[in-house]
Amino acid sequence: MSLDTLPGVRDMADAHGLLARKSLGQHFLYDLNVTRKITRLAGPLDGARVMEVGPGPGGLTRALLESGAEKVFAVETDERFLPLLEDINRASGGRLDVIHADALTVNPRDYLGDGPSAIVANLPYNVGTPLLTGWLTADPPPAPSMSLMFQKEVADRIAASPGGKDFGRLAVLAQSRCQVRLEMTIPARAFTPPPKIDSAVVRLDFLPESERFSDISALETVTKAAFTQRRKMLRKSLSTLGDAHKLLEMAEISPETRPETVSVQAFQRLAKVWRESISG
Repeated sequence: MSLDTLPGVRDMADAHGLLARKSLGQHFLYDLNVTRKITRLAGPLDGARVMEVGPGPGGLTRALLESGAEKVFAVETDERFLPLLEDINRASGGRLDVIHADALTVNPRDYLGDGPSAIVANLPYNVGTPLLTGWLTADPPPAPSMSLMFQKEVADRIAASPGGKDFGRLAVLAQSRCQVRLEMTIPARAFTPPPKIDSAVVRLDFLPESERFSDISALETVTKAAFTQRRKMLRKSLSTLGDAHKLLEMAEISPETRPETVSVQAFQRLAKVWRESISG
């Protein structure tokens, strides 16, 4: 049996008696036309090592294997899917390696190495944001690029520009490390069972080392302080970090500014100034 002759994704899931579990944030994407489009957006993947999280019944997994990826590492915590994924592995000629583990405990670099690689995943709703944050703050990055599906509202926050209601910590962290593009929206009706809101795919390409903001922990600290009280002016919300007026003056930011209007570059300046202030 080959990938071309495998039954449909839904048929395979039905044959194995697999249903999505709400407790695990599972929503299945059966349409191979959609998963192939996601794979193309993440490409080219020919000869690359790819990590997927939450493969479920394997719709995206199959598209990744079809792309010519050298190896696909699929991290799956739900053991119910392991027999189905093994069927896909055999059909792919052994190019699928299933890692039965909680993705939050897996370091992608242990599997992807330093060659051509990518992370491509329809992330389970309940772990998508913490997974992304962990990957963004890793040094070195887990892979050169990540193409990730989130709830639409989360994707909007990742790609948001200053001045809008969606702009916050996630946008600053992501855009300080990556070039970010919102690639496509997938309606809720495309999933089984359909979630309450649409989903979207975000492509994140890590910037060259010379352009990536390096002190990510300082950036996390200042953005947490700023956006925890996002309706307040920065001179108020940053008071927990020390002399807010002095920090803002040195970072060339007006004390009356509200955090959602501050540029990513200005937050980076603020993080540097704060780090210097506590380093003596």
